Amino acid sequence: MKTDKSEKRLAFFDSLYQKAKDNQTEIYERFDINEEQYRGSDKIDNSFERASAVRNITYEIIESQVSSEIPAPCVSPVRYSEKTERNAKSIERLLMQVRDALPFEEMNDMDERYTYILGGSVWLVEWDNSIISGNEKGGIKVSSLSPKDFIPEPGIYRIEDMEYCFMRFDTTRSEITNKYGLSDEESYLLSSEIPSTDEESATVIVCFYFNEERKVSKFAWCGDAVLTDIEDYYARKQKVCPVCNGREGMCKCNAKSVLKEDFDEIIDEDVILSDGSRIPSLVPFYENGQVLIEKSKTGIPLARMKRNSIRYYSPNFFPIVIRKNTSKDKSLFGQSDCEFMRCQQQQINKIESRIMQKLMRSGITPIVPDDAEVTINNQIFGQVIKLKPGEHRGKYGTIDTTPDILQDIKEADRLYEQAKRIIGIRDTYQGFSDFSAQSGVAKQLQVKQSAGRLESKKKMKHSAYSKLDKIIFSYYLAYADEPKLMSYKDGLGRTHNVKFNRYDFLEYDEKKHEYYYDDSYLFSVDSNGYIEQQREYIWQKNLENLQSGTLGNPEDVKTLLRYWQCQERAHYPFARDNVEYFKVLASEEQNTDDSTIDDKKDLLIESIKEKLI
Repeated sequence: MKTDKSEKRLAFFDSLYQKAKDNQTEIYERFDINEEQYRGSDKIDNSFERASAVRNITYEIIESQVSSEIPAPCVSPVRYSEKTERNAKSIERLLMQVRDALPFEEMNDMDERYTYILGGSVWLVEWDNSIISGNEKGGIKVSSLSPKDFIPEPGIYRIEDMEYCFMRFDTTRSEITNKYGLSDEESYLLSSEIPSTDEESATVIVCFYFNEERKVSKFAWCGDAVLTDIEDYYARKQKVCPVCNGREGMCKCNAKSVLKEDFDEIIDEDVILSDGSRIPSLVPFYENGQVLIEKSKTGIPLARMKRNSIRYYSPNFFPIVIRKNTSKDKSLFGQSDCEFMRCQQQQINKIESRIMQKLMRSGITPIVPDDAEVTINNQIFGQVIKLKPGEHRGKYGTIDTTPDILQDIKEADRLYEQAKRIIGIRDTYQGFSDFSAQSGVAKQLQVKQSAGRLESKKKMKHSAYSKLDKIIFSYYLAYADEPKLMSYKDGLGRTHNVKFNRYDFLEYDEKKHEYYYDDSYLFSVDSNGYIEQQREYIWQKNLENLQSGTLGNPEDVKTLLRYWQCQERAHYPFARDNVEYFKVLASEEQNTDDSTIDDKKDLLIESIKEKLI
């Protein structure tokens, strides 16, 4: 039910939202223009006329840049040790498993187009406790959103510097009612920002902000209904008894449980880490920096012990990542490719319209004498002219009114080349024939230079994925109570089962005499990640390594096994079958060698016995 406090907070956040949205009006108008251009709009700037023909070079150039690359994570510790290096590898395997579990291919496909068309994209990362897999509770939920659904704090151009921001989600009334458990009375308060005749549609507004204690908080509403009001978004919450403060089901007060923030974890039993060490459940009690000593019943002085209590890890950043196309001064998002080539797109549309008008007006015009008994119209073969007796056909003729459009075509192609040069696209990059480079080396250099023009866009994508990885890691450090099962293959192609255990990241502070979570790891993108997606290139290189003897003797079974393991890792078709085949051959060869050695030993022993006799 609504209260005076909730009404005041709703009015405050709604007013803040309207101001922020009004500040973005010009930017949203630009977004709409860019989307129309990408879809092939026939509008002409500063004119009421429409283009009669559209050559959509914007779509062609943007689509040629869309990449299916999913950057591979790379993690390194700030302070090196065997433990931190092992933990960094564990984080990488965790992130790869999250990539495989989530539909990153679909999200990347949409994210690429958002970025090039609108100048950027928005990623939202959440921890979802409703995800249950085996004995693991909770998991990562990632969403790729349009910049049109993100409303930043006015005048702030970095998400890290914002005090608040808004996100907009279009959904249905029934989904909101079921998700937030609204009553029938509250469901009538829901509304939509989209002008639609569909009464079922609704718009949810979510605000992330820092409260007075600098904790990330969340406020969500739809229409006049408050859906969520969380002061500390990342704090763990559990149901406890309001009378005795005991956990739900652990007391006999018969009072209705209430949600309460839980900051500390009580270690009931020793925690075994991945390296075999332990986090003790009992630790000494310190007073003024010294261990408190008390006498036992036998009179022997002993350290006073207490239950080990560890502060839960709590992130302190907005769960949002902004990906830019290319950087732009005083702008949250980057520069759109549509804006750079709009002039060329407009001119090409005018020229293509003129070409079409010329062709439509052109044709073969008949010439007939004044006394011809025939009616001429524009229909092809619509009339048959019959000559009079003794009349010669030379009296009839035609005039070809087909105009010359060669100059128009050349100008349109020139503008198209201009647009490609502005963005940094060459025919070679698009896969078209390009004879400007004759030798193979020159062709490789040309492709490299073309890709180099787009390198900054790739760096922006890698930067966004690095931030995504850091948020995902932070969530597992904060909420993954059960170790997450993972698997990986080593250099010999053997599969290993491992676990991601958040307790492995605990460190002991000798001064404060308490445990804390170490999150000092650097996140980047594996530079070889994209190369691994160029499978045909890797297949060829693996074959060259085999033929050159880099992997060993090409006739050796073990070398062939190593070669097919490399091909399997590069996803060569049916490589797994060959790996299994050569494993059997290598095993049989090993057994044969061992039996041969045993036979030689037996012969040697027999010869020694004969000499002794």
